[in-house]
Amino acid sequence: MTVSLGSATTRPASGNPSGVPLTDSGVPAAVAVDLGSACTHVWASRQGSVSAATGESFGVIGGLVRRGHIIDETGCVALLRHLVRRFPETIADGGVVVACRPVQATTNEQNALRRVVTEVFAPSRLLLIDSVRAAAIGAGAAAGVRLIVDVGAQLTEIALMDHGRVAAARRIDIGTRDVRLGAPLDLLADIVTRAVTDLHGELDTDHPASAALTSGMLLVGDGALHPGLSTRLGCALRIPVHCAASPRTAAVNGAGFAAMSVLRHPAA
Repeated sequence: MTVSLGSATTRPASGNPSGVPLTDSGVPAAVAVDLGSACTHVWASRQGSVSAATGESFGVIGGLVRRGHIIDETGCVALLRHLVRRFPETIADGGVVVACRPVQATTNEQNALRRVVTEVFAPSRLLLIDSVRAAAIGAGAAAGVRLIVDVGAQLTEIALMDHGRVAAARRIDIGTRDVRLGAPLDLLADIVTRAVTDLHGELDTDHPASAALTSGMLLVGDGALHPGLSTRLGCALRIPVHCAASPRTAAVNGAGFAAMSVLRHPAA
């Protein structure tokens, strides 16, 4: 599979005269990072994935990431280093890293994410991918036109996808944690429903992604495991709602596929 991503940050590989990023096994390293508001996942080629709570594991009140914004860069670096040490093989500097960013991420948000990931991995190539796009890839739903809804703990991202590219998107500061803290589930479902309707109305009728609703919705993130949410969304929008098989790790898995695609490309 070949995945085309946006602009990349490159830097010379260190600690490796051949210039090829290696693990201790001697195999080129591809790494994926999903730095979420509630949970952080790191995937490495040939080693699988590891995860930990974002902030709570270090006793940080409010977490290290809030509503998709990195609040504590130093804490995020410490968390990622803690996770990397859990891999059985050391990941050398100079790897190919793909990191998930919230859809419609600001320049400041992207720069903060780049700084954190660069500090930990010193990659030869660093690329950012929208979380909804990575989730579509990880769930095997990147082909065709699709409606992807990623309901996380503190952030909901909605995208109409056109063959793996984001045609239109919304980002809303609400998630399953708000429901656990007392917000009605119907409120979350209503906000998502209105956002999907508005998105669909933005596109011209002849735009390929305007037909995304006919194939239903792919629900990923923590919301896909929340009892009742998929049913409420399906009834409100009158479309089938499909939950990803591994909704919490779909994004990091998709970013991992993207990292491997970049690593295998002749230009890499």
